[in-house]
Amino acid sequence: MLRETYHPNADLANVRNIRRGLRARTKVLNVLEKGSGDAKTIVQEAALHYGVVMHHLKLLQSEGIVRRADGKPSVWKLTGAGQKRLVSAR
Repeated sequence: MLRETYHPNADLANVRNIRRGLRARTKVLNVLEKGSGDAKTIVQEAALHYGVVMHHLKLLQSEGIVRRADGKPSVWKLTGAGQKRLVSAR
């Protein structure tokens, strides 16, 4: 049985981490690793609904993983904490 792999920052400390949420946050974080973007761009690249993306962006923002830049439309970026990847020891 194959186990799903999630982005290391998708597992949040202050929320209950269920599979759907981990999948959605992994998609959002993978899009943001390619570069910053507004919510519409993230929705298109992650293939998720707008409400789902906004919900998870706000959760990630509360954990300090992403931040929203001022301006319209708001541009979302990874913070220093969001850019750290866990490296597995081999």
